Amino acid sequence: MTRLVAEALYYLVRTEWRMRRGGLSALHDMLKETESPNSLPSQLTPEQLCKAVDMACVLYFKSVLCLQRSVATAVLLRHHRFPAKLVIGARILPFKSHAWVELRGQVINDKPYIPQLYRELERC
Repeated sequence: MTRLVAEALYYLVRTEWRMRRGGLSALHDMLKETESPNSLPSQLTPEQLCKAVDMACVLYFKSVLCLQRSVATAVLLRHHRFPAKLVIGARILPFKSHAWVELRGQVINDKPYIPQLYRELERC
């Protein structure tokens, strides 16, 4: 599990670096670079990978917001050959945006009812 947490920390740092250098378009490019191949998934479960990201967020040197956490989660899952999708949504009143990760149409790094609270703006 230590190796997985270290890998998740690496993706959190990489995500923050890409956000600072190029904004949302850089994150979009990062996700495109890690498209999940059409091969058998790893022996790890998506739950184990999400737990590693959660632990890495606790160890991270500053607060991790949902976009950074979700991009890192999606990249980690894709690295382990799961076809994860990052979803960004928003609601109007009161305005709030949120990001989460779905795997085969199911939310895996947040509450399952999150898509009902936000209108989907982007899926990648």
